[in-house]
Amino acid sequence: MILNDVVTEVRRMLQDENSPQRYSDTVLLGFANQALRRIAVLRPDLFAKVTTMTCTTDEAIQSAPTDSLRIMEVFSVSGGNGCIETNRESLDQAYPQWMNDTASAAVNWMRHTRNANKFFIYPKSPAGQVLDIEYSQSPPTYDGTTTVDLLSDAYFPVVVDGTIFLAESVDNEHVNSNRASMFYKSMINALGYNAQSRLLTDTEEGGLISVNTSKTNVTEDLT
Repeated sequence: MILNDVVTEVRRMLQDENSPQRYSDTVLLGFANQALRRIAVLRPDLFAKVTTMTCTTDEAIQSAPTDSLRIMEVFSVSGGNGCIETNRESLDQAYPQWMNDTASAAVNWMRHTRNANKFFIYPKSPAGQVLDIEYSQSPPTYDGTTTVDLLSDAYFPVVVDGTIFLAESVDNEHVNSNRASMFYKSMINALGYNAQSRLLTDTEEGGLISVNTSKTNVTEDLT
């Protein structure tokens, strides 16, 4: 998939192929990149990347790579033992001083409830510890000719729907809120989400949180 093809399909569906055009290629390319970022927020699993990361020495709190949307899994110490996911409440009850324990190979990891790009490990990290992890990679800003390698070509229609939703939501004389809503719902449904809400696992609390995704406000900043 390249975004120039998305722009071409968007123009065809909006009947905006002939001069004078409602939107410049630059504007539509910007909407296409925004659509990718929205898709990544709604379905971070589609942008999952397995890699290794070196821990910060003598720290229990670790940070995902800089291009991460959220940490998804900590599998193991590279070449060593696996890391079992738990939650801070359980560890706090069992080992109240766990953050001060001697640094050693990680055996547990925990999600950070207020920052999806940070996580805890137990024990804290010795120097040079490398972890095998999975995280959701934030899409870069693509030009029109660079292959969108983070997302399968099967999601081309979803990117088109998201781009049209954004184009039809801008505040100008051509705005069509009903049409924008239709393409927004099409995008959401194609991603496997109910248009009213989505469920995210809150492993810290051991339950599910309902998160409203019915907003169609184009001014929402997901960059």
